[in-house]
Amino acid sequence: MSDLTPRSELRPRSELRSRTGVPKMAGIARHGRLRRANPWPTILKFFAAAVAVLLVSGASVGAIAFNGLYQKADTVELIGETEGPPPEIGKIDGGFNILIVGSDTRTDQNGIGGDDEETSSALNDVNILLHVSQDQTNAVAISIPRDMVVGIPECPWDDGSGDTKAYSTEAINTALYYGGLPCVVLTVEELTGLDIQFAGLITFEGVISMADAIGGVPVCVTGPIYDDGIILPEAGTYTLSGQQALGFLRTRSQVGDGSDLTRISSQQVYLSSLVRTLQSSNTLGDFKKVYNLANAALSHMTLSSSLGNVPTMVSIALALKDIPIERVTFVQYPGTTGNTEGVYAGKVKPNQELGDQLMAYVAADQPFSLDSAGDGEGSELNPNATALPTDPSAPPVDNSSLPVLSGVRGQTAADQTCSIANDY
Repeated sequence: MSDLTPRSELRPRSELRSRTGVPKMAGIARHGRLRRANPWPTILKFFAAAVAVLLVSGASVGAIAFNGLYQKADTVELIGETEGPPPEIGKIDGGFNILIVGSDTRTDQNGIGGDDEETSSALNDVNILLHVSQDQTNAVAISIPRDMVVGIPECPWDDGSGDTKAYSTEAINTALYYGGLPCVVLTVEELTGLDIQFAGLITFEGVISMADAIGGVPVCVTGPIYDDGIILPEAGTYTLSGQQALGFLRTRSQVGDGSDLTRISSQQVYLSSLVRTLQSSNTLGDFKKVYNLANAALSHMTLSSSLGNVPTMVSIALALKDIPIERVTFVQYPGTTGNTEGVYAGKVKPNQELGDQLMAYVAADQPFSLDSAGDGEGSELNPNATALPTDPSAPPVDNSSLPVLSGVRGQTAADQTCSIANDY
């Protein structure tokens, strides 16, 4: 890999144009050897929802149905990925990391987000890294802000014509443009220090289809929200599906301080509710709904070859169920906006010290608690929440004795929170 250049290479979004809308990624590979891991993808972000649902569905739908669905999904090899024999149909052992990426492409999205001739970029506007501990007792989903300035390593061009140059100061959402999904994987690995075994890419249409297939996701807001694709006229709880769900997940100006950071906090309101909805008996016990979820996911996703394997999906699904939602934690990779200059102006500057602390906990499989559920800017605890149903056969989960990772934004899947609306 060549040396990273010290000068700023940030460029206007308008200059980042994909030649095909969504970069072609066939044949691009990644590092490392596929480890037999234990995924718990129901705890991802809104795009993570796609793989999450897909994997949860695996145990219920069955291999024959999945084989039919799998034909709809594109696959791509990660750098250095090797194919081992598929696992036996049983729970996967050990821990793992999976990256879910959301593309902002307008190509083949039926006009969602704008005309593809006017906005032809294909950027990774959502980046969720899910880590499952080796003993499968806890999981952490890390949202990396799309505007965070990071180093992007050399990546193979999607057309096989060579490698891109390395960049020291680029917004992370340019990685998809430079080298497709494998390049996003390499970039996130470099930022976090974690090896990524599984990855998936989904588009706007996929989010809409997922929300429709599940029958909607309840979300709480503290006030009215009016934005593209979303109208919530007053404070309260709404069950969102279709373009309303996508509009809620995409809105920035209507929540918190209008930044990407408070938008992520708001999105975690949706994700935590999604996890609780997926775990409810009326969702996972409904074969038709589960099949529709898997169908929606695979129809709108590009999967790494390691993930596009029916036995692996089923094995992953069997590993999900034992992690309590109190130990499923959504966090943001630490960063700051405002009062930033130079290459960070208008972007998100990583908080290296706090980021290192977070990744040290994650790498050590050490569960932790946060200062509060929500950050008080983009989300907060729902004062009108009702108690969640409990399983009397399950041991109680107590997070009070966990170390506190102070200064990191987030919540657990068990925390019932509201998005904080504003009048921007």
